[in-house]
Amino acid sequence: MLVGGSDTSSNTVEFAMAEIMHKPEVMKRVQDELEGVVGKDNMVEESHLHKLPYLLAVMKETLRLHPTVPLLVPHCPSEATSTGGYTIPKGSRVFVNVWAIHRDPSIWEKPLESDPERFLDAKWDFCGNDFSYFPFGSGRRICVGIPMAERSVLYFLATLVHMFNWTVPEGEKLDISEKFGITLKKKIPLVAIPTPRLSNPDLYQ
Repeated sequence: MLVGGSDTSSNTVEFAMAEIMHKPEVMKRVQDELEGVVGKDNMVEESHLHKLPYLLAVMKETLRLHPTVPLLVPHCPSEATSTGGYTIPKGSRVFVNVWAIHRDPSIWEKPLESDPERFLDAKWDFCGNDFSYFPFGSGRRICVGIPMAERSVLYFLATLVHMFNWTVPEGEKLDISEKFGITLKKKIPLVAIPTPRLSNPDLYQ
């Protein structure tokens, strides 16, 4: 769980940072929220995380557009079954394309656009009970690392965005294209320049 969780969590943080940097208004709103909760002279603590609803919405929207395991963990029915007019034989290996479901225009308004506000005061969570949004899977095969992933990704994002302003190198273009595999990764790794933004230099030592 720790090995798998480190890879998928770092991929999610990378995609989230790219999406935040792609929209300066999102970066500012996240930083404003952090200033109100954490303050400009303090470090982010785990106790702050539940007070950051907009940052959580950013994480949820990142996982909608870039689910860490785009085809989820494969399933195998113990008995032949029928669903949606299709017969699935016993012993079949079934992959659920959650990447496509999360971009379905019949479910999501402007599905290819990153908009964290769609998750503010919304019904979607990580429990897998709504088959419109289940980045961690559903049922008995749901990811066991959800609590770890939620806390670690939020903590890393909060710390990075709170302590620094981020820009792409001069002359570079921010790219958010994906590279498919068992896990979803950025096709071109994110390169960003941090600039300290907190008033107390001792916090950076």
